[in-house]
Amino acid sequence: QVQIAESGGGLVQPGGSLRLTCSTSGVIWTYYHVAWFRQVPGKEREAVGCVNKSDGSIYYSDSVKGRFTISRDNDGKTAYLQMDDLKPEDTGVYYCASDIFGPVCRPEEYEYWGQGTQVTVSS
Repeated sequence: QVQIAESGGGLVQPGGSLRLTCSTSGVIWTYYHVAWFRQVPGKEREAVGCVNKSDGSIYYSDSVKGRFTISRDNDGKTAYLQMDDLKPEDTGVYYCASDIFGPVCRPEEYEYWGQGTQVTVSS
């Protein structure tokens, strides 16, 4: 049984940094893709970045490229989203997701989701 939980969200000033953690059980990165998505009320869930399980390559959305970094622990169960130079438009609920298939970076392609963690960027 796959379980996912995000942590590390909070309130940060523009230009600041946060690191989100994706803790999983029942998942090993060798067999599962992992991705981060975010959602703002009234808008569709959008991709932040996705890791391909086959070669470890990472896709980042244009809006976060150069500012956000996704990494995975060698334990095969924990992933991170390092967010630097945060902007007010980065505010939203951030979700970690995983799937054994893929690796298309769209939310409908992912079966397993965490409950999300709120990130608020405001002065």
